[in-house]
Amino acid sequence: MPLALDGVRVLDFSRVLAGPLATMVLADHGATVVKIERPGAGDDTRAWGPPYDADGTATYFLSVNRNKRSLALDLADPDDLATAHALAARADVVIENFRPGVMERLGLDRATLAAANPRLVTCSITGFGCTEGAALPGYDLLVQAVGGLMSVTGAPGGQPQKVGVALVDVVTGLFAATGILAALRHRDATGEGQHVETDLLTCLLAGLVNQASGFTAAGVVPQRIGNAHPSIAPYELFEAADGPLAIAVGTDRQFAALCDAIGAPELAGDPRFATNPARVAARAALRERIETCLRTRPAAAWAEALLAVGVPAGQVNDVGEAFAFAQRLGLDPVAELHGADGRTTRVPRHPVRLSATPPRHELPPPALGELAREEALRLFGA
Repeated sequence: MPLALDGVRVLDFSRVLAGPLATMVLADHGATVVKIERPGAGDDTRAWGPPYDADGTATYFLSVNRNKRSLALDLADPDDLATAHALAARADVVIENFRPGVMERLGLDRATLAAANPRLVTCSITGFGCTEGAALPGYDLLVQAVGGLMSVTGAPGGQPQKVGVALVDVVTGLFAATGILAALRHRDATGEGQHVETDLLTCLLAGLVNQASGFTAAGVVPQRIGNAHPSIAPYELFEAADGPLAIAVGTDRQFAALCDAIGAPELAGDPRFATNPARVAARAALRERIETCLRTRPAAAWAEALLAVGVPAGQVNDVGEAFAFAQRLGLDPVAELHGADGRTTRVPRHPVRLSATPPRHELPPPALGELAREEALRLFGA
């Protein structure tokens, strides 16, 4: 079955996470992605372990490199650089996340490539842009720190915390993929390629959504409030008899149902708690009243009871339990990729479902340099 991006050829110079995630999204939808890697070393994440899979491959690398082919090129070597230029001349998309200026030194910059291939879409991902921030290292932890995410993550009065995954890279990769798709749509309509540029810091600021708009539109600088929500209550973790329970009440109707279910219907009529703004203002007192009721039963029992009356609630799962939960819901969250060498790699399934052109789960993440340059040129129509 033809996929949505069949025929789109992507030359991928990116490494680590944001760029590879963007190109994996394109590959899942059918694009032919040739990943350019350093001979002998490859993508940095090939060495980022543990953990490793049964074949000894770092699972970090496996997470964002399926459905691609790997071509090892030393861009300091004239012959290898010539191969890169030949592939770029036939590509639909070239993506990179080198330090600003590297592509220009290699003659792989937008202006040079577009002169030979005007329909080309190019994409650059940087840490902090190409001007004053060009020299700053684009590591997710650093961006979470200077970009404000850590300032709103963690317990009140405690140390700022990073999110437990490189979320800035993930958000940036998704923004980059969206920009590339928009540029391809424009190219298909006009015949004209263009340059897509994004950076980790700007993507994080956009990804702060309501926390960011609270500052930009109202001048409010948000603070750490643990698992609570700055604008909604009750919307956080509460202690049940045997551990934490997540309750996410978004409406007054849900709050009334919560109060009935926990045996405290009077709370819904209490002026301190009758509306969401009032509940936010009296969050501490409300939390104390709710937890007094919740400590009488286990979290699982409360989750079942609350969901039955339309109150969003759930236990705190670890990652294994989360995959099992998704499986019980029929979401089929794991895909198996079968390599030509007989190895099987289990990866998280692509999260988008398309009725006519569903994303593929075919090629396992490639072995370093598995692709000969002649085969790469053939894949790109040479």
